Amino acid sequence: MGTLYLVPTPLDFGCDSQGPLDEVLPQATIVRAAALQHWVCENAKSARAFLKRIGEVSPLCASIQEQQLQELPREVHKKGDTGFDARSLLAPALQGLDMGLLSEAGMPAIADPGASVVRAAHTLGIEVQPLIGPVSLMLALAASGLNGQNFAFVGYVPSEPALRAQRIKALEALALKTGQTQIFIETPYRNEALLRTLLEVLQAGTRLAASMGLTLEKCRHYSGTPADWKRERWALNNQTPAVFAIGP
Repeated sequence: MGTLYLVPTPLDFGCDSQGPLDEVLPQATIVRAAALQHWVCENAKSARAFLKRIGEVSPLCASIQEQQLQELPREVHKKGDTGFDARSLLAPALQGLDMGLLSEAGMPAIADPGASVVRAAHTLGIEVQPLIGPVSLMLALAASGLNGQNFAFVGYVPSEPALRAQRIKALEALALKTGQTQIFIETPYRNEALLRTLLEVLQAGTRLAASMGLTLEKCRHYSGTPADWKRERWALNNQTPAVFAIGP
């Protein structure tokens, strides 16, 4: 049988600028991706754009038009991979062909769809191989100064202001009680609203960290108490993806 390769993509998806591909992906990852023709992806359009960038560095085994792309269903994006049976997507691997799994940014199946495909591969006895590339959550955690020995990624916080504040207080209570860093994300256009809520509801001694534009030339990191944030007037924008973390 073929192998399922988990292919990380640059973190600049949706950003106003893109950096050189070979500065964020190792050559071995680029070469392996260029050798694949069968893919399961989050979005076919962004997958083709990524393959075009790959082809500019290493020749593709097949043209963009000949690439075989299968999209994960939209409900998987919204509701998660837990209940989805992805075995049918892996038919090429059962026929002996290597396959790739892609998300729009970063490592597939981490803070993005794809876990169902990996789970299906294990069920079918297909070898799974993650390739090396950027993982935004780990880069942000490393830059945060928060507990990297005990942490949790909790996904998105609610967009409704009252529920958002309630969720942040609950995460803060857990972090202060256990010492566990709480990592979360938000769609970029809500970055500023989320930061305002964080600075309003977090206790004085809680540390808030944020990383914005990871791997980009304009990448920025800041970590401090709410008072530190207000004094430094460190700002986020509503165009660039960011990762947030809180802890003692």
